[in-house]
Amino acid sequence: MRDPRIIVALDFPDAKQALALTDRLEPGSCRVKVGKELFTAAGPQVVEKLMGKGFEIFLDLKFHDIPSTVMKACKAAAGLGVWMMNVHALGGRKMLLAARQAVPTGTAKVIAVTLLTSMEHNDLKEIGLNGDPQDAVQRLALLANDCGLDGVVCSAQEAPRLKQIIGGNFCLVTPGIRPIDASMDEQKRVTTPRQAIDNGADYLVIGRPITQAADPVSILRRLNNEIAGRAE
Repeated sequence: MRDPRIIVALDFPDAKQALALTDRLEPGSCRVKVGKELFTAAGPQVVEKLMGKGFEIFLDLKFHDIPSTVMKACKAAAGLGVWMMNVHALGGRKMLLAARQAVPTGTAKVIAVTLLTSMEHNDLKEIGLNGDPQDAVQRLALLANDCGLDGVVCSAQEAPRLKQIIGGNFCLVTPGIRPIDASMDEQKRVTTPRQAIDNGADYLVIGRPITQAADPVSILRRLNNEIAGRAE
């Protein structure tokens, strides 16, 4: 696949498990996500090792700090050679502009987290954000687009609306993807891979359904076929 749509979330507590899984996967069949747990445990070295295997990396550290600190963090991430990194849209315009300035357009992708997929209406109300989650996601996505970012992380349920109002090359990355027969775990706003693509998602972040499968290679193949509309 020239542009794999699936990003496998390597949510492991150490590099050994992450590298063992990627030994079984073909870089052409997926990209991989390195998040807070793995990066904190294994550091930039695990990113370098994964890139050495041919994988493109989504560095999922959700930078959220004062603009100058986020700028430096984004520069450091770009220096690692990652394919994509993310920041929190709730950091505001100045922070988002600093992230974009740190990573020129056309190099690594910089996307913004809108709302975590674990958050529902009551969660927003509790922290003082009024309105429906989709409304908050839309406001934050429009802000990210206005600041020149490459896209956002959002629920696939919010993707059709964002494609309609922003469109173009604005990239939608969707976690909370579960095959029909998988449990939802703690995520609330979830959907299936085929539904997510039909809704307008560009890339799908999928973790446990692949990483905890008895045969992750087979599951990844099945999901890629589902996305492409092919039968097994």
